[in-house]
Amino acid sequence: MKKEPKTHFVTRSGITVKETYQATDLPENFKEQLGQPAEFPFTRGVQKNMYRGRLWTMRQYAGFGTAEESNQRYQYLLSQGTMGLSVAFDLPTQLGYDPDHARSKGEVGKVGVSISNMEDMRTLFKGIPLGKVSTSMTINATAPILLSLYVAAAEEQGVKRDELRGTVQNDVLKEYIARGNYIYPPKGALRIITDMFDWCSKNTPKWNPISISGYHIREAGSTAVQELAFTFADAIAYVEAATKAGLDIDAFAGQLSFFFNVHNDFFEEIAKFRAARRIWAKLVRDRFGSKDPRSQMLRFHSQTAGSTLTAQQPENNVVRVAIQAMASVLGGTQSLHTNSMDEALALPTEASARLALRTQQVIASETNVTQTVDPLAGSFFIENLTAEIEAGTWKYLEEIERRGGTVQCIENGFIQSEILNSAYSDQRKIDSGELQIVGVNCYQDAGTDKKVELMKMSPGLEAQAVERVRAYRAKRSDGAAKDALRALQDGAKGNANLMGLIYNSVKSECTLGEIADELRKVYGEYQEYSGF
Repeated sequence: MKKEPKTHFVTRSGITVKETYQATDLPENFKEQLGQPAEFPFTRGVQKNMYRGRLWTMRQYAGFGTAEESNQRYQYLLSQGTMGLSVAFDLPTQLGYDPDHARSKGEVGKVGVSISNMEDMRTLFKGIPLGKVSTSMTINATAPILLSLYVAAAEEQGVKRDELRGTVQNDVLKEYIARGNYIYPPKGALRIITDMFDWCSKNTPKWNPISISGYHIREAGSTAVQELAFTFADAIAYVEAATKAGLDIDAFAGQLSFFFNVHNDFFEEIAKFRAARRIWAKLVRDRFGSKDPRSQMLRFHSQTAGSTLTAQQPENNVVRVAIQAMASVLGGTQSLHTNSMDEALALPTEASARLALRTQQVIASETNVTQTVDPLAGSFFIENLTAEIEAGTWKYLEEIERRGGTVQCIENGFIQSEILNSAYSDQRKIDSGELQIVGVNCYQDAGTDKKVELMKMSPGLEAQAVERVRAYRAKRSDGAAKDALRALQDGAKGNANLMGLIYNSVKSECTLGEIADELRKVYGEYQEYSGF
């Protein structure tokens, strides 16, 4: 059967794409909305000279097995030119369980590194100067515990708190929406997060206490417009919680950072990042009354889309990642992680991680795309698409507001339903062949895929981790640990800053699971919305 020629073209978000674009397709207030780099509304970037002055930070997300194994990978990545570390934690660490907890069985060290106490954190960063390296930690419900461990480990190296640079993800609302690694209900989670904002503004001014994440929202199946809308809806909830707690917007907004996905629709992704900066600037200035331009600048880390990687013909993933990385750079990212070609099959090997890093280095060193700021500015198509994405995002934000706000829309499943419908629509297009995935539903080469060498975990890993955490508890002062945990529980029931109490707990050699359990006693555990 002859295939009918395509007559209607759209982006992955469903925005109609015309055959050609003219000056008449630019918004009426185009010049005002475009502005200049480092000037409101920051469409063109948050630095005046962007990559001419400094390249984006090249990170490689890594973490597996024991602290010793992950430390070796970090040392290797730093030796290969990585500019910052990005730590992946295993599921027990993310969910507040020590390795010897019953719910940790079978998961210790599998999708990230197992960290439960000060000894683990010391080992994780042994020989790595924490005063010179920027560290990102993908951790949410237990973020205050991991940050406390990190600060304590840095201080043991002789590094002052105000010298530390990095980020904890700490975005629990998106866990309810898209990822599922939560512990406490929203009220308790927001209390902990706002206490971190306050503590970090006073103790670690160069540290970002949250990275508000659209990445996982996109991985769950959202469109680019939904990714921005639901990410900014979460950001609004965090800022409102902090300002209601008495914090001044300009005291903490400059430390907020974002984390976005870089998907396959090349021009849409570039336009998405430009629209994101514009939306955030308007939100912070016009809704929350910020007077400091630094508070209005959206700074973001980006990662190539894991959901686009295929187990079939995995070498094709190298091409996908390179194109996505280029879109991120042209969109003005501050930090970038490039996925490895084998991540649809297993944790990345050392060789595949090196190739992913080299992808960024080739873009930075060989393409000359860094020589001018916002090089696609003024393109009729890009400017029209930027405006379309912005308009679609505002429409969603208004709808969320009409429905009672972010938390209400999470609790009643509105946001989750929108993502689910988008994911279902995409899958139907893949199944029908309307959306082509090379090697999956087109250009298939059955039986010709090369065997890819995969990384394998040590079978004795979990037993060793259990033994270590039990030995750690056995040699500490139980009295000091119990006193610290009692003070933490009392503080959670009252108004004390929880971050300071959690820091005191890790210094008293309490474990991650013990600290999380004290907070569970006060706040309980969140039950997932199940109305689908």
